[in-house]
Amino acid sequence: MERKSPIEITVDQGIGLVRLCRLEKRNALDAGMVQELGRICFDVEHRDDIHVVVLTGADGVFCAGGDINAWSEESATAFSRHWVRDGHDAFDRLARLRQPVIAVLNGPAIGGGLELAACADYRIAEEHVKIGQPETGIGIIAGWSGTQRAVRRFGSQAIRRMALFGEVFGAKEALQLGIVDSVANTGEGLEAGFELASKLLSRGKVASEVTKMLVNASEGEEHERVLEAFAGRIAAASSELKEGVKAFKEKRSPLFTDTE
Repeated sequence: MERKSPIEITVDQGIGLVRLCRLEKRNALDAGMVQELGRICFDVEHRDDIHVVVLTGADGVFCAGGDINAWSEESATAFSRHWVRDGHDAFDRLARLRQPVIAVLNGPAIGGGLELAACADYRIAEEHVKIGQPETGIGIIAGWSGTQRAVRRFGSQAIRRMALFGEVFGAKEALQLGIVDSVANTGEGLEAGFELASKLLSRGKVASEVTKMLVNASEGEEHERVLEAFAGRIAAASSELKEGVKAFKEKRSPLFTDTE
């Protein structure tokens, strides 16, 4: 029997729905899921039929964090070299997708689950959801940018309260603190996510992509990549590139002019 993928993606009318489906572990992330998330993000980045991404969990479960059984027996070296860095690679790809990402928290977003949600551009929490960072309670830190990206996006004090003092917030308090952007009734989060995604489809797709990149850069999310992407686009649109490539193929020196 073919093993079901722990993360599924379906595409309909420009909206890519990414769902965590490891329900027996409450969608806790293991190494395989982290790798699959990175692969899916790479694929989404290069697809022209996806303009908005909705990220959620299947059957009323969002993400219970990193699977403790997947990393607790690792050596300190392996933990930092693979678990932390591989998670960063996958989460960075999600946060830096050119498409807007809407996270629908339809269940607890704890530890790595909150770090996952922090990668989105907009977060909808169902009213029953609990949000927290419990890592220091078991002697570890939030290793997937829970003290970096999460601070940039939610503010340092909210992270201090969760990460240092162990506070767990409900959806409405998370809304007041700016951790989530809206609250939906239990069971209605995905509908709200698709409604918002549909509105985004009516906006300029290139303008939205560029705006997201600029906002990310202002946060320090991907400043160097954004700068060189914009510069590269200008250079690639110039007549000089065509002349330079043509000259290379013809094995001669290029003749650049000041006019397009």
